[in-house]
Amino acid sequence: GQISEGVARENCRLNIVGLVGSIDNDFCGTDMTIGTDSALHRIMEVIDAITTTAQSHQRTFVLEVMGRHCGYLALVSGLASGADWLFIPESPPEDGWEDLMCERLGE
Repeated sequence: GQISEGVARENCRLNIVGLVGSIDNDFCGTDMTIGTDSALHRIMEVIDAITTTAQSHQRTFVLEVMGRHCGYLALVSGLASGADWLFIPESPPEDGWEDLMCERLGE
């Protein structure tokens, strides 16, 4: 009763647009979900800070990033930072990875 019958008839459809807000970047049909770029930017800032400390102290650092069941953030940040090892849910490590990692760390 708040709008006239003519206005109701003219505006009988309601168009809705949904935007995915997820840092995982795991939504089909989009280039990048809202939140992914800012999460990746923050990860790279942390990697830059950790790299400086790791080099000055000659230490190895392990970094875990968010991503639930999607390894996009880990993959892209690992590629950008030149990580030696990268674990993502889409490609689990093969048996014996621990020995290979220890060998690499020994180098």
